Amino acid sequence: MLIGYARCSSSSRDERDQRDQLRVLGVDNDSIHVDHGLTGTDRPRPALTAALSALSARDTLVVTSLDRLARSVADLSAIATDLQARDVLLMFDGTVNDPHEPIGATVFAMLSTTFPEFESGLIRLRTMEGNARRKAAGGFAGRKPLLDPVQQSKLFEEHQRGEHSVAELAKRYNLSQAGLYKYLAREKARRNASPSLSTTERRQQQGHSGTSQRGAVSRQHVPAGTHA
Repeated sequence: MLIGYARCSSSSRDERDQRDQLRVLGVDNDSIHVDHGLTGTDRPRPALTAALSALSARDTLVVTSLDRLARSVADLSAIATDLQARDVLLMFDGTVNDPHEPIGATVFAMLSTTFPEFESGLIRLRTMEGNARRKAAGGFAGRKPLLDPVQQSKLFEEHQRGEHSVAELAKRYNLSQAGLYKYLAREKARRNASPSLSTTERRQQQGHSGTSQRGAVSRQHVPAGTHA
């Protein structure tokens, strides 16, 4: 028997996506259990309790990914130990892991250790939950950039001309050097992706400069005593 479980953000779209993925993996709609909320280490999880209670020996607990199952490494270790002791299979990332088989037993053993993919997944989900809450409250979803597109372009041009050192530019734009390089990389990627746009911008700048120079020359050659 397949029992599905997912931790979802407060976004209805996230829950819908998780349910769709679990159904694709073969879980009946009535066997899908969902908890809401991706943050907090002491948040009640009644759906997880229900899912674990519904499992019997040789059943399979199905999750789309491990970060949808557990909220910390210690939590994942406890769940994996419980499943293995009860002879329950675990499917995540589309792969079934059987504790009776060598590969499956190795996977269960690994689940009690810290590994980067799981930790990064948890961070991603917590960020998504925070953004969803801010968006629902009418706030800004995500971190506001320090430089707008115009400032980013200006920074790139100044760096290309080499008139200022990196330290001077960082101080001028109130950025760390790491942040400065990030904006330079973004602008370079933008220009590489839209070379025609960059060319147009340069032509506009050159045209504006040329117009200003021609105007200045024309004013210099106005004959004395001539009125506009």
